[in-house]
Amino acid sequence: MNNKQITLKNRPQGTPDNNTWQFEENPIPALKEGEILIQQHYISLDPAMRGWMNDTKSYIPPVALDSVMRAGSIGKVIKNNNNPNFQIGDCVSGWGGVQQFIVSDGKGCFKVDEKIAPMPAYLGVLGMPGMTAYFGILEVANIKEGDIVLVSGAAGAVGSIVGQIAKIKGCRVIGIAGGKEKCDYIVNELGFDAAIDYKSENIYTALKQKCPKGIDVYFDNVGGKILDAALSKLRMRATVVICGAISQYNNKSKVTGPSNYLSLLVTRSTMKGMVVTDYTKDFGKAARQMAIWLKEGKLKSREDVYEGIENFQETYNRLFSGEKKGKLVLKVIE
Repeated sequence: MNNKQITLKNRPQGTPDNNTWQFEENPIPALKEGEILIQQHYISLDPAMRGWMNDTKSYIPPVALDSVMRAGSIGKVIKNNNNPNFQIGDCVSGWGGVQQFIVSDGKGCFKVDEKIAPMPAYLGVLGMPGMTAYFGILEVANIKEGDIVLVSGAAGAVGSIVGQIAKIKGCRVIGIAGGKEKCDYIVNELGFDAAIDYKSENIYTALKQKCPKGIDVYFDNVGGKILDAALSKLRMRATVVICGAISQYNNKSKVTGPSNYLSLLVTRSTMKGMVVTDYTKDFGKAARQMAIWLKEGKLKSREDVYEGIENFQETYNRLFSGEKKGKLVLKVIE
């Protein structure tokens, strides 16, 4: 069997283009003692992938040139050369990268139960986005009942779950999203109290109307002008969680920082950055709770699934064009 792979060939300046990645087809190596062969079914596409391509200091080393593009993945064990921890047919999730097969010693692979949720959900609500939302809003933001919570990227993989968890905990939640369809989705289907359409509304005017008392927590996934506007509405001792800055990832110039940062001083507020891998040891606890909320109908999940590893770049671009709903997933099994 051959393995279809996407490798990183050049570090992009600005938006990745046709020179950034290369499609390859290579033989699958024979298994060594203790190794397993995983046939990958789905690949996770996340905004963080853009940062992983940059050769700069970050929370994780950059993807090396000529290596398989890093990505979360899920699939099934189809061969086993005497690894006692896995059986053929086990469904496993890990960092398999953008490829159809992966040879592994099993480290970093986690068995999951398809009876609880379908595979794509383990790349979304029960995967890294869900864990990011869970620990970001409960641990970093430390929300309490009655808080006014503002979430940007509210229709996305992380933001949609952040808002739902905040509602479960008794908060008032306002989401910022792009377009009427997404705004209707977070209010009518996910239960947000209000939505702001940054594409058609003046963000400052909308915040004044929908957050007249200000905000206690701002969960930021986009950065830029929206972060700046949110800082102007902080209540006393508010918390700003910096989870991502998708509006800045493809900049060719320097990242734009907030000009309203003195609001932190005036309101004695705190701005905190978070990286989900800091909470790895507690992922099991979080996943069990999220699964309960899913079963109870308190939490809803949406995966936007596209097909074909050959369509990786086109699908990846949807992260930044807004042409997606919920968690973006690529099906790579043929």
